[in-house]
Amino acid sequence: MSDKPEQKKGWFQRLTSGLTRSSQQMTEQVTGVFTKRPLDQEQLDALEEMLIEADLGPQIAARITEAFGKARFGKSSSDDEVKEALAELIAAELADRQGSFDPLAGPRPYVVLFIGVNGSGKTTTLGKIAADLTEKGARVLIAAGDTFRAAAVEQLKVWADRAGADFMAKPTGSDAAALAYEAVERAKAEHYDVVLIDTAGRLQNKQGLMDELLKVIRVVKKVDPDYPHETLLVLDATVGRNALAQEKIFGNQVGVSGIVMTKLDGTARGGVLVPVARASDSPIKLIGVGEGVEDLQPFDARAFSRSLVGLKD
Repeated sequence: MSDKPEQKKGWFQRLTSGLTRSSQQMTEQVTGVFTKRPLDQEQLDALEEMLIEADLGPQIAARITEAFGKARFGKSSSDDEVKEALAELIAAELADRQGSFDPLAGPRPYVVLFIGVNGSGKTTTLGKIAADLTEKGARVLIAAGDTFRAAAVEQLKVWADRAGADFMAKPTGSDAAALAYEAVERAKAEHYDVVLIDTAGRLQNKQGLMDELLKVIRVVKKVDPDYPHETLLVLDATVGRNALAQEKIFGNQVGVSGIVMTKLDGTARGGVLVPVARASDSPIKLIGVGEGVEDLQPFDARAFSRSLVGLKD
């Protein structure tokens, strides 16, 4: 997740490659809609429809189309001019929704809670962050708080071993809040830099899950009222507009400090990030466009917008 200048170019290439399915669809539609004639209402209507299909949602699609129409009505535009204008308008929607995640800049131990539904990429995201932090020399403790799924615990143990992070777990069905409490107590006593706590994501029992998450937060606050320093909501881009519903469920009940949008490489509807960002009270902090540790990176509104419409940096 490093964003050193020499790695920026590599990341933009990864981002562009990861968003290929989304950008290809948009590029094909842009080429189909904007022939070389002056921009008219028919083309604007087609643009609005295209943006809705890309999962940007009706309100954002209408705003972007209106702004695009005001700027270019009656003018002929090349494909690249259209893409540049769209990228700027999408970036404008996202500019104030960009947040930063820097656990090594905060107090020690820095406590991060990961929440999200099963299958969202939560455990993998936690593992990638652990690997990035240990590579920077941090002492990291991972707590396997999804105590109802043995597979999640095993997956996290693999990530912990790979990252060289320490690991805490309890038998299946144990109290997740008790584990979280023990983890932060240990981290404080043994001077860890960062604690990463996984949680359950059984959305079929929505209220039970929310009660459990709120209990975890309550309990770690007994050790230090500032815990957790971050509560990251992990959302899967491939579920499309369902991600909006998930953000609403978690965001309304649990104090989310930032959003991680994963699996953007697995969908042609990467545009869903835009309405999620606009609807949420929390900024987008990280995005994932592939399997590797380096494929999880800080969210950059401009780079994302340009990649989404298929522009080179």
